[in-house]
Amino acid sequence: MELRYLRYFVAVAETRNFTRAAERLSISQPPLSQQILRLEREIGTPLFLRLKSGVELTEAGEAFYKEARQILLLTDQALEKTRGIARGINGKATLGFACSSVFHPILFKRLKKFHTLYPSATLLSEESNMSQLMQSLREGTLDAAFVRLPCQTSQEFNLQTITQESMFLVVREEEAKTPLDTILRELPLTLFPRELAPSLYDMIIRFCHDQGVVPELATQAPQMSASIAMVASGFGFTFVPESLTIIAMPGVSYRKIEDPQLTTEIALAWRRWDRSPIIKHLLSLISTGSN
Repeated sequence: MELRYLRYFVAVAETRNFTRAAERLSISQPPLSQQILRLEREIGTPLFLRLKSGVELTEAGEAFYKEARQILLLTDQALEKTRGIARGINGKATLGFACSSVFHPILFKRLKKFHTLYPSATLLSEESNMSQLMQSLREGTLDAAFVRLPCQTSQEFNLQTITQESMFLVVREEEAKTPLDTILRELPLTLFPRELAPSLYDMIIRFCHDQGVVPELATQAPQMSASIAMVASGFGFTFVPESLTIIAMPGVSYRKIEDPQLTTEIALAWRRWDRSPIIKHLLSLISTGSN
């Protein structure tokens, strides 16, 4: 049974008149009458009582009308949903967040703007370390990820930089005014495990070496934000991006490091072959710097 038969039938059932139904459908009346007759022959029973003043539904026609309307409604909804997905208006995408990136307010401004523009699109989120995010992108379990640069393995993906941050020195309050070179020489360095973000880890170690110091490594922190708490507990010092300084940990002091070598970026990474409309819309917001 062709879908157009259902549309013809519903139009006649709702107008109770072949002429008015033909006008509504923008077709002539004789072909419409012929299509309804074909539909009735296909079903095997009359759907209308033909009257001088118009038509009335038979009992079978009443039952068929309810089902036909539902079929057309579901069909229209399916078409609209599919077209919306193709345009990036509907559908869903899974975004990854590097653990240290979730503290930056610019990400949530972008995501809030996205939700305002595309309220029917669903964004699922997953927070993880850089190594796991890169692996998830490769495997396709993530559509895109907000990553922390530098990251050597991120170069196999498309990257759009969102913002750049300076790194801050984190020490206990009693060491807030201690010179940097003294801190580097006399206190142990608390860092996350290198395998979680090798390039970022190496950048920090290289900075210490360039200051003429081979840092003593303290107990490792499970992630960058946790290193702040460890410093507050007496485990030496650490470095964190500026956005993490919103963590108001009692007993710690933050100091900006004015060195171009010690900077980091947040970027959106996605697979080069990906054509997801939702990711394209998100990328457009990032590229234009929309607030």
